[in-house]
Amino acid sequence: MNPANILIAGCGDVGGLLAARLLAAGHQVTGLRRRVAALPAGVEALAADLAQPATLGALGGRNFDVVVVTTAAGRFDELHYRAIYVDGLRHLLDALRGAPRVLLASSTGVYHQHDGQWVDEDSPAEPQGFAGRILLEAERLLAERTGERAAVVRFGGIYGPGRERLLQEVMAGVGCPREPVRYTNRIHRDDGAGILGFLVERLLAGAPCARLYLGVDSLPAPMWEVRHWIAAQLGVALDDALPAAPAVRAPGSKRVSNRRLLAAGYAFRYPDYRAGYAPLIAALRTSAPS
Repeated sequence: MNPANILIAGCGDVGGLLAARLLAAGHQVTGLRRRVAALPAGVEALAADLAQPATLGALGGRNFDVVVVTTAAGRFDELHYRAIYVDGLRHLLDALRGAPRVLLASSTGVYHQHDGQWVDEDSPAEPQGFAGRILLEAERLLAERTGERAAVVRFGGIYGPGRERLLQEVMAGVGCPREPVRYTNRIHRDDGAGILGFLVERLLAGAPCARLYLGVDSLPAPMWEVRHWIAAQLGVALDDALPAAPAVRAPGSKRVSNRRLLAAGYAFRYPDYRAGYAPLIAALRTSAPS
């Protein structure tokens, strides 16, 4: 495949890992973010703020084959969410030249189901909170502006190096009630970048690509099970009555299917939470004082 010119807008944690992989595949990668010092080596830096359209002027003179949008809100606030996910996306689309394919990272938080139901790409999404509503609005904006040139990946909870809040809570002895069952849908950071890279290559190759994929691993699991499995690996006793830190987002309980992604041919590096947390736990053991 010929090298492509790819823009990653909001090139942070997952976007940076994606950029490194695309560079290794021989593509030219530009990373757009406010602070570019953290970009991987070899990525062309573009210092800009999607919330400030005046900073995006440099995009007007560039042609990109694919644009990947991996923006992340820095705080859980309705005005900030709208500025980043909706207004920021609109400013980006206004500034882009030509008609690139666009891949948007969204969230399974757009789903309203909360009683353990299975959901897939055809399930209705009627979010009750502002975060889900704004993300769904961003998806619709993208569809209106780009039509069939766009695809969306709704990710579950991303974990991995630097995203270890659950591990820290378990190490502190924090459990959770076994009943009622609260399912959690997770995706390792490496697979988050892997999924985006997989879809970028499909877009570049002209392979069939759906408009929507769900980026979760293959095992939705009760949060009680996840916490207690991690605790067993660490030799930690959990108190299921000990309250965890207040969740910023209200917890849901649904089981999200990744069958469409599997059918497309993506092979997970970490197909379930056990495979994903095992190396993180091993790293904790190695760094623990003897």
